[in-house]
Amino acid sequence: MNELQLQARTIFDHALSSVDPRPAVKKAIESQLDLPTGPIYSIAIGKAATAMARGLEDALGDKLTAPVLMANGGHPLPDENSLASAQAAFALLDRANAEEANVVFLISGGGSAMIEWPVSDEISLADLQAANKTLISCGAHIAEVNAVRRAFSAVKGGALARRAPRAHAFTLIVSDTNPGDEANVASGPTLNPPADAPKAIDVVQHYQLETLLPESIMKAVRTAITTRPVNGSHLVILDNETAIKAAWLKAFELVTLNSMAVDICEQEIQEGCDLLLAQLMARPQDATLCLVSGGEFSCPVRGNGCGGRNLETALRCAIRLGEERGKGPRFVALSAGTDGIDGNSPAAGAIADETTIERAQSLGLDAAEYLARSDSYTFFERLNDLIVTGPTGTNVRDLRILLRSP
Repeated sequence: MNELQLQARTIFDHALSSVDPRPAVKKAIESQLDLPTGPIYSIAIGKAATAMARGLEDALGDKLTAPVLMANGGHPLPDENSLASAQAAFALLDRANAEEANVVFLISGGGSAMIEWPVSDEISLADLQAANKTLISCGAHIAEVNAVRRAFSAVKGGALARRAPRAHAFTLIVSDTNPGDEANVASGPTLNPPADAPKAIDVVQHYQLETLLPESIMKAVRTAITTRPVNGSHLVILDNETAIKAAWLKAFELVTLNSMAVDICEQEIQEGCDLLLAQLMARPQDATLCLVSGGEFSCPVRGNGCGGRNLETALRCAIRLGEERGKGPRFVALSAGTDGIDGNSPAAGAIADETTIERAQSLGLDAAEYLARSDSYTFFERLNDLIVTGPTGTNVRDLRILLRSP
């Protein structure tokens, strides 16, 4: 890596360390959560489940009535373990309800597939898998995806917490959604659906999914009803803003100018890349500049390649930055997921600069072809420009770090 790439990676690594769930849970339990007397149970769901469970055990120790129940089903699609996790959670909640006990839910992003149970016996596991595969690849925003998921799930949209109406429920959240949108984290198993959530049938019709979803799923979507409110309280302990601010503060130590592009977060991927690069290039040319952005771009899958929205973001930026080759300034664009996994790839993301396309061409790689088949992972693997962290134990959406030097 050159100096500019090292700075981008340093900023990303610092931001990642700022969203460690273990100390965040411990701090929240000790300083902000006043649990009533009585038994204490806990259910942990999502990519940060292990770290959150350890933080809870650090804070409560022997006060926990039983070990934390971990939902360890499949991802990104539910599997047999997802169903088993739901059954175990139902049994624990039935016990907590009978005892009027405390239940601390530890919820983080990525949990939608890790615990699942259908609303009807007509819906098979294969139907659940087919529905989720269709939803996550159709280009819909997460709020739209979750609106449909809630229609056929006995877990999502607060359904899990409703199993124990007499228990005292508390939910700690590591959020992979926008501020104020925590009801969409892991499809909100313990929270009421957002008041402005779209109707499941409207989402299905908008993305023309009627013939793509199993008939059992469509039956549930057509007959979805409003459910009763969820009792309990919740607290967001980490989110994308936490990581963005940490990156921004670290950039102060390394570069002359830096800013947060908080409004560039959920655009269609090409639009988002264009907006970021336009901001980067519009700033004064006589100083090193860092631009930090978060959220999740909308990125429909077009081919059968390997990659995700962060790898594709880096590739689209590389194509545009290649046009600046030889004009003077140097650029770097890093895009990576805080969970360490991007799409169906084993990488968190990638790093690109104004030389990426030229180096790729020297290896016989056509960036447009890789983009067309959604194969950005293979492209950057050939260039040795992947960001590989392995599963990080946290999940607060994506980070994009762009640098420009004179």
